[in-house]
Amino acid sequence: MDTQTLLLSGLNPAQCQAVQHFCGPLLVVAGAGSGKTRALTYRIAYLLEHYRVDPEHILAVTFTNKAAKEIKMRIEDLLAQRLAKQAGQEFDQLSGVEQNQLRSQVYRNVTRQLWMGTFHSLCGRLLRYDIEKYQDEQGRQWTKNFTILDEGEAQTLIKQITQKDMNLDEKRFETRQVRYTISRIKNQGKSPSQYEREEANYRGRVIAEVYSRYQQELAKNNSLDFDDLLLVPVRLFQQNEQILTYWHQQFRHIAVDEYQDTNHTQYELIRLLATNGRTAQDIPWQNRSIFVVGDADQSIYRFRGADFTILMNFQNDFGDRLPDDDTRTMVKLEQNYRSVANILTAANHLIQHNQERIDKVLRPSHGNGEKIITFEATDERDEADYILQKLRYLQQKNPHYSWQNFAILYRTNAQSRALEEVLVRGDIPYHVVGGLRFYDRKEIKDALAYLRLLVNPTDNLSLIRVINTPRRGIGKTTLDQIGQMATEGDRSLWQVIAGTDALTQLKGKTAKSIQEFVYLIEHWQQQLDTKTAPEIIQGILTQSGYRRELELESTDESAERLQNLQELVNAAIQYGEENEDTSLIGFLSNASLASDLDQLEQGPEKITLMTLHASKGLEFPVVFLVGLEQGLFPNFRSLNDPVALEEERRLCYVGITRAKERLFLTHATSRRLYGNQREPAVASMFLEELPPDVVQADGAQSWGNPTQTVKIHPRAHRPAAQTPPRRTWSVGDRCLHRKFGVGQITHIFGQEPRVHLGIRFESHPTPKMIDPRLVELTPLEDG
Repeated sequence: MDTQTLLLSGLNPAQCQAVQHFCGPLLVVAGAGSGKTRALTYRIAYLLEHYRVDPEHILAVTFTNKAAKEIKMRIEDLLAQRLAKQAGQEFDQLSGVEQNQLRSQVYRNVTRQLWMGTFHSLCGRLLRYDIEKYQDEQGRQWTKNFTILDEGEAQTLIKQITQKDMNLDEKRFETRQVRYTISRIKNQGKSPSQYEREEANYRGRVIAEVYSRYQQELAKNNSLDFDDLLLVPVRLFQQNEQILTYWHQQFRHIAVDEYQDTNHTQYELIRLLATNGRTAQDIPWQNRSIFVVGDADQSIYRFRGADFTILMNFQNDFGDRLPDDDTRTMVKLEQNYRSVANILTAANHLIQHNQERIDKVLRPSHGNGEKIITFEATDERDEADYILQKLRYLQQKNPHYSWQNFAILYRTNAQSRALEEVLVRGDIPYHVVGGLRFYDRKEIKDALAYLRLLVNPTDNLSLIRVINTPRRGIGKTTLDQIGQMATEGDRSLWQVIAGTDALTQLKGKTAKSIQEFVYLIEHWQQQLDTKTAPEIIQGILTQSGYRRELELESTDESAERLQNLQELVNAAIQYGEENEDTSLIGFLSNASLASDLDQLEQGPEKITLMTLHASKGLEFPVVFLVGLEQGLFPNFRSLNDPVALEEERRLCYVGITRAKERLFLTHATSRRLYGNQREPAVASMFLEELPPDVVQADGAQSWGNPTQTVKIHPRAHRPAAQTPPRRTWSVGDRCLHRKFGVGQITHIFGQEPRVHLGIRFESHPTPKMIDPRLVELTPLEDG
């Protein structure tokens, strides 16, 4: 088998077309479960082997570091098979040792030289080379030993600026909201002065001032936040033509996965690298390509700044601008290898209700499978009880299912509470994705602060975190004095305590404690070039007294924290093995960029609970999609916003296409989500958009098939109540509610006699769902 045959075997025609693409732009519209990772992997391998592209000239951007690692491993397997063929051997018949030897050879010669990872990790790597050639509009500069602030540290800095430095109203300028606004501004590629010009009102001017001070503090700490990792390279390329040209020539073949999830800063970065700042139509595409993979139907991260229209505009920005049937710069992957036909039929029908999309239809590779089961519960507890019953039934009926084959997906994290309570009572193991990440634990953040201070002594935030951890008798009053000295002398905190000022102005035990802390840090700074990251971590934890303090506590919690610290050492060892880089700065960059999805590990016997947003990219044999109610999913905010409503529908599409074999959709007739107020609920419009021939109701009324026999659930009976007089309501009508006061009808759901009203009350910021059969509403005349 020759190289070309090996790298095309097992691919369908559309995948082959994508894999064999060489020069110029190509958009691969990859439907859910269509083998996009396979196509991307084989395409990179094809560039390396068939077109003989130097691996250093390939830039591949993935959504998570975990995805990058998986693609690299697949490439190593492919090329190792090719090496075995060249030696006249079958790879599968070699011993494990021999297979690993071939993979190691591929790693040393090929994959190690690939630039592959997330936008943030790749930009961080690039900035280690060139950040010292950059300065922002205020002339601020950074050095290549910069550290990366995590989200908690960024918020701490914002809070210090807004409340301590600027004395702003905490309620009007809430820390998280200000941080979110600054992040959004950066993702739009705007500086403080640009934002101030565009938002000339009072709030805009204040936010611009906070943004400017925030950047000043970052520069003083020689730190960047996650948004800067993307924005700074773009600004550097825009202000330095020589640097841009260098990286443009370096990256001749650019591949971007999950292109629908890019924001404007990421798009500009890719555009500059691909075109060297020119228009795409003016680029000679010989020996160059831009290859993006994505699906507008799976764009669900608008709240993070993602803009799926970037993908929709690819043909105009880079392609030949021809219709879908005639274009040579777009390929559609529509063959689905994941789900049974009934699930795909439902997904196709649902998503066709969206207007903003590239037309495609997922085609099944499997049989029809079971119908999609729908269930109407009386409340969230009834819904959870039903799921527990189904879980037990399915596992008993299908012995090959383990608990890891099941997933429960929901729109908001708040929905997990009732589910968790029932699973605990039923003694069913589960894990909730989105809990506290490893790198967010206190002891890990403390250890990383020590390490960051070694690499970057001007990092004031890290110094403040560890100077009295463990306790050294250096309290807030002392830190305030040191801070005052730093401000007066325009120096970092480290420069103050490492000099003579602090020792002369501070006396007794405090001065001695500071001196011992300085000696500790200076000692390990001298080891940076001679010792590995694991050795430094072990040493600083021991000599600082941090490890000893936990040992003396001798509690279950302290024992777990010690285990976590050892796991940090293990992470540094693993990083060195995978990257052949034992330096502390390399490990710190990697740790700073670890994402929630990189941490996701399915336990061998645990059900997965997660939000729909977190489920993207995953698949499970059995999926329960819960809480399909109008106002919850889709959420209330989207009901008057066509763009937001289409994103909610895409989120539902993503949830449906996570299921391989069985899919259950549930909703409740009432739900308590926020506080103690229980409110009536009606089935989601998305359920009405499913084709009735693939849907089957289970123990409740079916909205997809009105002729189906209705079973009344035992808990569905309500106590007898006075029925309010019936009347016809219209959108816009004003009414009086006995508890909530005056309101106006914004939505009407369902049909008589089962009508529910969406009402926005003057006394409540969020709309309420009201059943006029159960609650008396008094009509109010206009005026």
